[in-house]
Order: sequence, then structure tokens, then C-alpha cells
Amino acid sequence: MRCDTHWGNSHHSKANPTETGPLGKGCGVGESTVKLQTSALKALILLAWPAAFSAQAQQQPPPPPERQAAREPASQEPIFDPYHAHKSLEIGMFYMKKGNYDAAIERFEDAARSKPNFAQPYRLLGEAYEKKGAKAEAVKAYKKYLEILPAAEDAGKVRKRIAQLNRELQRAAARRR
Repeated sequence: MRCDTHWGNSHHSKANPTETGPLGKGCGVGESTVKLQTSALKALILLAWPAAFSAQAQQQPPPPPERQAAREPASQEPIFDPYHAHKSLEIGMFYMKKGNYDAAIERFEDAARSKPNFAQPYRLLGEAYEKKGAKAEAVKAYKKYLEILPAAEDAGKVRKRIAQLNRELQRAAARRR
């Protein structure tokens, strides 16, 4: 009785499973064939493994944002990428919690560029500028937030914050005179 095998695609329906072939029981596809195929597969993986990692090692990772920014002029054009905008917000809020306001500001600005007319980055920008002590920039960011979302839930709070910051700016200007 003959049974054709093609790399694991054996047709055992016609074969006698107790019949012993040259490599074991069942039409020539026995335990030793499986062991041989498994051994060959392991050897192939072991041979290919170093090549895969050496190719990976030859590729250089992208430069950190500081160096990348030095080489490429920053694009101020808005691009629509909502996923990137939300991720930038998350990262910016992380930086805010850590007290790294400059990094937070960069991420919030990035979010605003990635999703034009998205109000939340401007509110967060206002908070970050305020915590940094840049009151005029905070006022601009808060105003942009209200321009985009005039009926925001926190619009009253933001308007009060703008008024407070404007009073502080006026007092500081009066002291300088």
C-alpha cells in the first residue's frame, strides 16, 4: 500500500497505520521522521537567529526628539492625526504631573497641531503656561480654548481664570513703571 506524504500533508486514510515503513509505523511517516523534521527546523532557526539580530543591530534607532528637532525645522502646519493628538495629551499630562512644564507644553502644542479645533490641548496649555509663570501665554491659550469651545462645561471657570491672570499682568506692568 502506497501513501504520498508532502511535508506533513500525509494521506493516512488509505494507509494502514500499523504498517511499518522505512522510518517507522504508518506509511513511512513515523516518529523518527517527525524528530528529523523538528531537528531540521531547530537547526534552521539557530542558523537564522544571529543574522536577524545582526541586521537589527545595524539599524540605528531614531534620534531623541532634541537632536531630531535640531536637524529638521519644526513644522507648524496643522496635520490631522487624532490618535497622535490624544497620545500627545496623555504624555503631556504625565509631564505636568512630574512638573516638567516645558515638555508638557511641547506635547500639548503637538496635540493642537495634530487635531485642529480640538479644544482640550489649549486648556491644558493654559494650565502649563500658568504653572510655568508665563501668564500672558496662559491667557492666549485659555482664550483659544474658549474660542473653539465657547459653551464648555468649565467655560465660567476659565473666564474667571483669564480675568484673574489679566489683573495680575496689569499689576505687574504697573509695578514696572
